[in-house]
Amino acid sequence: MTEKVRKNGFGTKRFIIWTAALVIGGALGVFTSKAAAAGINCQWVTDLINFVAAAYTRLFQFIAVPTIALAIMTTLAMLGAKKSTGRIFLHTIVYTILTTFAATLVGVALYKFFAPGNLPMELIRAGQSEVPQSLGKLTFYDHILSVIPNNILAPFSSGNVMSILLVAAAAGLALAALKDSENIQVLLKGILGLQELFFILIKALVWTLPLGIIAFAAQLAAQMSAGVIVGSLGKYVAVVLVGNVLQFFVVLPLFMLIRKVNPLKVFRGMIPAVLMALFTKSSAATLPVTIASAENNLNAKPEVARFILPVCCTINMNGCAAFILVTSLFVMQNGGTILTPGTMLLWALIAVISAVGNAGVPMGCYFLTLSLMSGIGAPIGILGVILPIYTIIDMIETAVNVWSDACICSVVDRELTAEDVAA
Repeated sequence: MTEKVRKNGFGTKRFIIWTAALVIGGALGVFTSKAAAAGINCQWVTDLINFVAAAYTRLFQFIAVPTIALAIMTTLAMLGAKKSTGRIFLHTIVYTILTTFAATLVGVALYKFFAPGNLPMELIRAGQSEVPQSLGKLTFYDHILSVIPNNILAPFSSGNVMSILLVAAAAGLALAALKDSENIQVLLKGILGLQELFFILIKALVWTLPLGIIAFAAQLAAQMSAGVIVGSLGKYVAVVLVGNVLQFFVVLPLFMLIRKVNPLKVFRGMIPAVLMALFTKSSAATLPVTIASAENNLNAKPEVARFILPVCCTINMNGCAAFILVTSLFVMQNGGTILTPGTMLLWALIAVISAVGNAGVPMGCYFLTLSLMSGIGAPIGILGVILPIYTIIDMIETAVNVWSDACICSVVDRELTAEDVAA
């Protein structure tokens, strides 16, 4: 075991390589931005950076869809109706609800503390034009219906994570129920072999990821240097960002310490996944790296990691819940709603439920909040005002989501022994 940890862990050498990639990427991004401002033509560098970043994002999105389906399917097929299946799922649900609700309570406390004021009406009207009008008409029922597939290929072609989860879970349970059939055994071996193939591809992508990190970091640095991600709505943005930072560095580490898990060890092992989430802004696209980091760097049991992490990337949205709550309160306040303690707690519950049903894709929280506010007739023009600065918010909340997934996986993996999983 010691040799495995030494060989596979996210050691000092790899940490230095990843750090160097971030520094090189940041410097490259600042250089291209300053060069463009000075009239120096280096568009080919920017084009190359964007190409590499887009290529890595597409590759991980490609790997993510079959990874989710195969991980859930094979785990349920192998565990079947064993007691451990329900035990793992119960632990996952309980910790998801607890950590997500904690994120919303932090958001409520910070909203009361910072007490953001109302925006000028002319600014809200101007923001109305920035809101995607077709999405503003969607209801929460539309989101639920979008999860229910109407054909077998639709969830995979559209990348609908919740639909994929439903299809994979149904197939996995069916395989478990028919495990004694000779034909099913042949099918299961083929599925397991396909899963092994995808994990080899994941390992190869993670090995080359520093090149992608250079491109991602260069993109972000160029945007910040050029002034794309600047300005804020002051106290509102402070509530969202401070809440996510507290959840990341205080609430979730405390949760792990209470469950007797070393948060520093977990963080060191999950750095690749957290950085990937920060740049891709997608829990689903990050999933292959999250699973690989948990198994290789933390030595999490495959039966636990391959079941919990796909589920968590779909339902465990700490950062998303905080954004939905704070943004909803801010929009409703600007619409004239009196934010009593009861109203705030009610919306904390709504935010938790909404986040659980949200898809782990870029801007998923933004579109869901837009639908919720549109449904109650709140001034959604504010979401148009928020849109230009949402990129940085989305990055941070996605990193919080993936970090929370890792925390839950680590805690459950510690609490369930190999004998428990096999039971």
